[in-house]
Amino acid sequence: MDPHPLTGVDFASPVPPGSGWPGDLADERTPVAADPDAVRALAADAADLTELAARTSVCRACPRLVQWREEIAVEARRASFAHQPYWGRPVPAFGDPQARHLIVGLAPAAHGANRTGRMFTGDRSGEWLYAALHRAGYATRAEAEAAGDGLELHDCRITAPVHCAPPANKPTTQEQHTCGAWLDRELELSADRIVSVLALGGIGWRSFLAAANRIGWQVPRPRPVFGHGAVAEIGVGAGRTVRLVGCYHVSQQNTFTGRLTVEMLDEAIGLLSV
Repeated sequence: MDPHPLTGVDFASPVPPGSGWPGDLADERTPVAADPDAVRALAADAADLTELAARTSVCRACPRLVQWREEIAVEARRASFAHQPYWGRPVPAFGDPQARHLIVGLAPAAHGANRTGRMFTGDRSGEWLYAALHRAGYATRAEAEAAGDGLELHDCRITAPVHCAPPANKPTTQEQHTCGAWLDRELELSADRIVSVLALGGIGWRSFLAAANRIGWQVPRPRPVFGHGAVAEIGVGAGRTVRLVGCYHVSQQNTFTGRLTVEMLDEAIGLLSV
């Protein structure tokens, strides 16, 4: 296999921790969660976002997701990526650890982030999202090609309620519940600085609200309903709130049909800093 031009990696997939893959924060000493109880324990014990990302990236708690992501990485690659190594592991959050703005998606795409190892990179959804973040001043470039391409986010961070590529893009309820502990800790570690959250799609919206509720934030009742451009204020304590903004997901199903336009996406991202 030839080395990938951006990562320089030329070994079999999935990518092992400590391999030198750009952005890989884990190594052979990083503890691995093998079941839901271990996910909760390791997430709760993560001291900062760097440690949380490292632990997330080696999780093996959901057997169905582990089998699928690794099968894609080793045996079911797309022809156009056949000579590239695949990440084939959980995809950790990406972006500025001091960010005031958080984006919550759904899960990595099988041949997108599951291949590149970076959220929303390597597929059409990412093309839309990073171009919009670049226009808004959060991303240093409009294209997201692969880990190692130099793209950086400023004052923005991207995560997901599910960190492994799921079959048919549909994680089970139990998988979402298990993986939710990583999102819970992401919010706890960001609570003193986060001011807004962009939820991409109904699942991102509901997952964020569920996580906020689990960690004791004040979610309005009745619970806010998702919609494109919907806005809700979530209490985080000490009289401070976080603005939750709804946006249709940047999936091809939405962007190809015109349900989500460039203008609509820009407007939703603009609501983060209002």
